[in-house]
Amino acid sequence: MSDTPSVRHLAWKCLLRWSQGGIFAETLIARAAAEHKLPHADRSLLQAIVYDTLRHMSWLDHIRKTLRPGKLEEKIRWLVLVGLCQLFVLRQAEHAAVGETVRLAPQRVRGVVNGMLRNAVRRKAEFDAELEKLPLPVRFSTPSWLVKRWLREFGEADTRAMLEWNSLTPPVYARLNPQNPPAEIPECWEPLPLLPLWYRLHGPLPLEALRAGQLYVTDPSTRYCVKLLAPQPGERVLDACAAPGGKSAAMLAATGGDLHLLATDVEEFRLKPLRENLLRAGGRDVQVAQHDWTQPCPAEWCSAFDAVLLDVPCSNSGVLQRRVDARWRLSADEIARLAALQLQILEQACAAVRPGGRLVYSTCSIDREEDRAVVDAFLATHKDFTFVEEYLALPHREQADGAYAALLQRAE
Repeated sequence: MSDTPSVRHLAWKCLLRWSQGGIFAETLIARAAAEHKLPHADRSLLQAIVYDTLRHMSWLDHIRKTLRPGKLEEKIRWLVLVGLCQLFVLRQAEHAAVGETVRLAPQRVRGVVNGMLRNAVRRKAEFDAELEKLPLPVRFSTPSWLVKRWLREFGEADTRAMLEWNSLTPPVYARLNPQNPPAEIPECWEPLPLLPLWYRLHGPLPLEALRAGQLYVTDPSTRYCVKLLAPQPGERVLDACAAPGGKSAAMLAATGGDLHLLATDVEEFRLKPLRENLLRAGGRDVQVAQHDWTQPCPAEWCSAFDAVLLDVPCSNSGVLQRRVDARWRLSADEIARLAALQLQILEQACAAVRPGGRLVYSTCSIDREEDRAVVDAFLATHKDFTFVEEYLALPHREQADGAYAALLQRAE
């Protein structure tokens, strides 16, 4: 191995470390890019190989097992998957994808890796042709239990469309700050139809504009919970699970910065960047505080807010396109655990709503157990709250992330 690893070598190392658990792929990519000071093009290639190997892992593994039935040493399996990703997903030049990947293989198995990848090249048309005939969990590299769950809840047409959407590389969206918009809009920023201030970004992130608070990188699906909450100028609002601040920034934008805003987060280290983000977004009366909302609402916050936004920790089942490794971390037991946690948080945070005030319960999950079922369980024991309306954003219909939001009203 070279002292200066190639991008393919770094991708292999990231995937090996990811397979051991405990670290997100996004974190591993960021660390590798920073450690080796990768230029933008190399970082983009590293991210593409790692993410697309995970995004298409079941299909690539199917190809691997077809090429060589039986077990393969785990380290070598991931190297072969890196090569197959370049050939079948990224469609890179065959000589580069095969040659560079084979050079990474230990000498003792180099012939095996070379034979598998060259055989894959010869059978490429065959593997492409069979793709549509494969079972949905293999075709779209999604755990079988989750596919079955979606089929029960959404039906075959929506499930297939959602799986297809999740197999695509996610776009990057941003919302302009109406109080501090950029002087010029670059041609590579594509305006979203019917959504003023929203753009799809192409090319490198506009770091200077982000640092200046002129725009905020976020998905259009985040607007639904803010729309339901409908913050009004001069109101006192709590964003209970706020970091990094995207939804708080949207509320500031909607009210021209005229909010008395308290933004809290369970992790203290997130508070400083949270406050900086909200001040850049135009907040004039912004406070941040650390609080764990599995614990009771502090006395000074009880019944103190006109509106509370509660965007709870969730399974991320609505954002599997963007959080590519989340599908492999999920389980039915984990969803049940999260639903219990979400209900606990909702039961504590509701105390912050003043009589006559409102609360929006929000997730980036599309799973009923984390969404309406949590709301119904809460309402069954909190008769002073009533259900007003809800919105479920399915990602393939929105052409954006999936999300859920429910508006609840507290009695006077």
